[in-house]
Amino acid sequence: MTALVWYSWMSWTAAGASRQALAAGVIPFQQGVPSPAKSVGRIPDYTEGEGTIVGGATADLATAAAQAVVPGGIVDRLVRLSDGEYEVHNVSINWPHHVFVGQGFQVLGYE
Repeated sequence: MTALVWYSWMSWTAAGASRQALAAGVIPFQQGVPSPAKSVGRIPDYTEGEGTIVGGATADLATAAAQAVVPGGIVDRLVRLSDGEYEVHNVSINWPHHVFVGQGFQVLGYE
């Protein structure tokens, strides 16, 4: 029930959005609760904080791909990794915090 309250607080406009987020396994932010150490799909070999900040249409496409698969976070940055893939950095949720998107804007994995 806590998750439904959280999504209500996020002011989601579509009633189905919170159900979709819950179905995707999104874990709402709870202060003091650590994020779980789990991953789905392929996670690239990278160091957090590396990469080049990306904006514009590329950022819009990568963010849309990430939000379509794992809705619910607020994306505060998007970086292009050395292999050309993208890391979409989600805040305001405990999991997933990173969504990895390929050059063709398909979600590869998340953690």
